[in-house]
Amino acid sequence: MPISEQTRDGHLLLQLEGGLTIFQAAELKDELLQALAHAEHRIELNLAAVEEIDSAGVQLLLALKHEAASQQKTVNYSHHSPPVLAAIDLLNLAATLGDPLLIPNAR
Repeated sequence: MPISEQTRDGHLLLQLEGGLTIFQAAELKDELLQALAHAEHRIELNLAAVEEIDSAGVQLLLALKHEAASQQKTVNYSHHSPPVLAAIDLLNLAATLGDPLLIPNAR
């Protein structure tokens, strides 16, 4: 899963693309923890291009939030893709993750 990176307003912006599943979790964990180590205070992960996510991917998102808190840093997830929204809803994790969710209109 490619991760693109940029800095804006003093915080790190990351864009995740592709799958966020058990097949990518180990590699992504190392990359995301490294990005967290280099971030000053805050990371924002744009999840708009995440095409699939499983419980390993959700666990990674939770672990990154936990690790950031232990370093007095913040991780925010934004632009949740439909698969990410479905996983958060299925596992009832909206409050746990604590990020605003934009729910698309039902069609």
